[in-house]
Amino acid sequence: MLKRKSETCTDCEKCNNKSPLFQLLSREELIIMNMGRFELRFNKGETIVKQGTHATHLISLTSGMAKLYLEGFDNKNILLDILQEWRLFGGPGLFTDSKYHYSVAALSESTACFIPIDNLRQVIRTNADFAEGLIKHCNANSVTNFERLVSLTQKQMHGRLADVLLFFSDKLFRSDRFVLPVSRQELGEMSNMTKESVTRILKELESDGVIALDTKHIRILNKTSLEELSLRA
Repeated sequence: MLKRKSETCTDCEKCNNKSPLFQLLSREELIIMNMGRFELRFNKGETIVKQGTHATHLISLTSGMAKLYLEGFDNKNILLDILQEWRLFGGPGLFTDSKYHYSVAALSESTACFIPIDNLRQVIRTNADFAEGLIKHCNANSVTNFERLVSLTQKQMHGRLADVLLFFSDKLFRSDRFVLPVSRQELGEMSNMTKESVTRILKELESDGVIALDTKHIRILNKTSLEELSLRA
């Protein structure tokens, strides 16, 4: 059961934080999306979606940052993606077995908009451009997960951690200077290694002049070396 915490936007048509996909919707379709929709605020660490629960809503992160992860055996998680504003999620279960197949938790104070799946189905049937855009969005997420799967299963530890740092630099922050939004433990969950191994390899990269490290502040000094590690390690 979803717990209502606070409603911060009452109209999809007027919302400034809606997904770019919603620009493809007419006023009438936005009204349909808005019926039964609600927005919740989450504190850092709170669960937005729980793996295995009943999938009832398409969800859009309207502010903040969240992590998307698989809950494995023996409390071992695989962190697949970092979500920023405007990202839609809900997973394939919305149209298959009506279950969420991953968990999502807030990495910072965040808000998320919950849209009933029946509203989404109704709009998909009447708006081909929106349906195509949603398919492209889902396919892009699948490609990202496939790339992460190759990294986790076919690369050594240095290559896996290099992939994570390049993800933060190239895709998430688009900068060679950034503050890690996750802990060392979560870095391990992104790269399939222990927290201790993450700490050791980060120190090695710093000693080799590849990165500059100050707690969670990272500056990539030699991106070519990091890219070579990603390809060869």
